[in-house]
Amino acid sequence: MVGKEGATRRVIVLSLITAACLIGDSMLYIVLPVHFAEAGLGSLWEVGIILSANRLVRLPLNPAVGWLYRRISDRTGIVIATVLAAFTTLGYAYAHGFVMWLALRCVWGAAWTLLRLGAFYCILNVSSDGDRGYFMGLYNGLYRLGSLGGMLAGGLLADLLGFSATALLFGACTALTIVPSLVFVPRGKGPQPVSASGAPSEAVAWRESTVLWVMATGLVVALIYQGLYASTLSRLINVHVGSSVTVWGVAVGAATLAGALQALRWAWEPWLAPWFGRLSDRRFGRRAVMTASLGAGAIFFGLAALTLPLPLWIGALLGAQLAGTSLTTCADAVASDAASVAGGRTFMMWYSFAADLGAALGPLIAYLINDLWSMDAAYAGTAGLLLLFTLKWFRAAPVATGPSLARKG
Repeated sequence: MVGKEGATRRVIVLSLITAACLIGDSMLYIVLPVHFAEAGLGSLWEVGIILSANRLVRLPLNPAVGWLYRRISDRTGIVIATVLAAFTTLGYAYAHGFVMWLALRCVWGAAWTLLRLGAFYCILNVSSDGDRGYFMGLYNGLYRLGSLGGMLAGGLLADLLGFSATALLFGACTALTIVPSLVFVPRGKGPQPVSASGAPSEAVAWRESTVLWVMATGLVVALIYQGLYASTLSRLINVHVGSSVTVWGVAVGAATLAGALQALRWAWEPWLAPWFGRLSDRRFGRRAVMTASLGAGAIFFGLAALTLPLPLWIGALLGAQLAGTSLTTCADAVASDAASVAGGRTFMMWYSFAADLGAALGPLIAYLINDLWSMDAAYAGTAGLLLLFTLKWFRAAPVATGPSLARKG
């Protein structure tokens, strides 16, 4: 186990590498719907498929990448991911037509799976029960700077320089991460969980209720925040306040307001995500922070489904995002706690699969409910789901970290 200072440095470097790899992907969500003709696409439905393809391809890729990481070092996996990320972002500058774009997005799905699992494994290796939440929060908070920069700078540069030039610039920035990946990412696989006989064990204890509940929590948190909320916020704003809203005398479009609200979350996460993680590590514990965050999320999603004065309604959306920052950090930390003794890398692979499944199902479920009832019904249903999980976590036994789960077994 490396020292606290060395572990922090590794996690920060890994976070910034991930952020640089993410800027090209994040840029597409802002730029491609506007510049799709320049990219050789014929309609917005093609854009929708292209932007979701990387999530769908990650579902079968998670087991394959988990298998690959059992045969290569963490460093090799991260380096491969940075090379693929640079290749895809540079490729966006030259891609023309639906088939080429679809292929690039599938390659990016492979790159992100390698990055995400590699990061989980590295953090699992350098952390302990007393700092795992902090490191997960630090990683989640810092890598979202890539989303923030990709969306804000991507939209601005695409308007000034054009789509292709912006993709080349971002691709060059991503390519620069190959060197720090080779230098700073540790090579080894680190300690593995052990069985009762003392031999390394990668078997996931599926009969253990804690394991299944952690998986379900990760799926639901990703479904709500990566899937439903991210894909429907602009639609919800349009339903409640119309196509534009006046802020300090200036008319702001629904899409612009949605982007600003989500950008605000990514701006605060580098500071608040580690703070929530530290609270779960030391002062309050995982179960208390998880229960409070789920309960707060249920309240704020419920308020977002109501017709309220605009300042209060915007406040409810910001509260839902704040709860999301805490939930994402705490869910990943709890998963790492369980993985430290209940399946290690194999557990984290299946946890990543569950999160990707939730992220893919979120938009589908949200717009299905919207078509059947309304978008407010989707948010009210989300509040009810969070409330159920709040009650379950409140009644659950204290979340098992490494030593306590080992004693329970």
